[in-house]
Amino acid sequence: MGTVLVTSRSFSSGSIDEAGRLSDAGHTVVIGPASHDLVVLRGLLQNAVGWIAGTGVVTREHLDAAPHLRVIARYGVGIESVDVAAAEERGIVVTNTPGANSDAVADHAVGLMLAILRGTTAGDRRVRANDWTVLRGRELGALTIGIVGFGRIGKGVARRLRGFGSRIVAHDPWLSDEAIIDRGATPIGVSAMAAECDLVTLHSPGGTCIVTDAWLARARPGLIVVNTARPELVDEPALAQALRLKRIAGFAADTLVGDTRGLVSPLLAADLQDRVIVTPHFGAQTTQAVDSMSSMAVSNLLSVLAGDSPANPVSTKA
Repeated sequence: MGTVLVTSRSFSSGSIDEAGRLSDAGHTVVIGPASHDLVVLRGLLQNAVGWIAGTGVVTREHLDAAPHLRVIARYGVGIESVDVAAAEERGIVVTNTPGANSDAVADHAVGLMLAILRGTTAGDRRVRANDWTVLRGRELGALTIGIVGFGRIGKGVARRLRGFGSRIVAHDPWLSDEAIIDRGATPIGVSAMAAECDLVTLHSPGGTCIVTDAWLARARPGLIVVNTARPELVDEPALAQALRLKRIAGFAADTLVGDTRGLVSPLLAADLQDRVIVTPHFGAQTTQAVDSMSSMAVSNLLSVLAGDSPANPVSTKA
């Protein structure tokens, strides 16, 4: 029994009381900032035996402040913000929640595609200004759509797009061409996507910029880019310039560089608002996804604290 620190903004806010489950197991739940500000967290980490961590960074300095910590249960799938090696050095188990929010993000990605293709948000603004001008859009089923990253979310997007009749191509460095074909898409290189596709949707892990100035220079006229994955996949100044030069028709995203730190992206410029749609990093925020992420994170945490193996361990040795 001990203190469990929670720094995820949406933990246990769905239809299931997972915070109560921790309390019923004898643990005291304390809430910390999602930013993982070490000045604020230092005192909270001092007695924590478990940490349900949000998207903020977990550094060696955080771990040094947590002498009793036994498990970091990442609330979500990405672990790039966690110093897993430093945790392993200290005997701290790191877990995540793979697949918990895949359907929610896949739904949102397709929703953003429809919104940018039909100019939905710009149309709403015109009507509120008493301007009923009609601008012509495009149908998903008439397009070739490229999916970068063909894991759980990318595969879910492809499954939804097949219902529209879209032609689907995909790239994933971790999958063979045969595996991509088995998942219902035509294999293609990332470089070729810009010229071959009408719309490219990003679902790969961070670490590599995909939408660069050179990539944009190869773009097919009318190309649209959608990003519900990681902000560093997009060179935002280069994309803003491409939009102004009409080399790119539109951009829709659920994340921007600095989106939780108040930084202003060039993609939010007023002159781009009719061609850019941005949502506040809420692709995973459905009741079902929150319940699933919360439940998986708590199960992983309780397993470790009980001396058992968690269902979803993360390791640098994997």
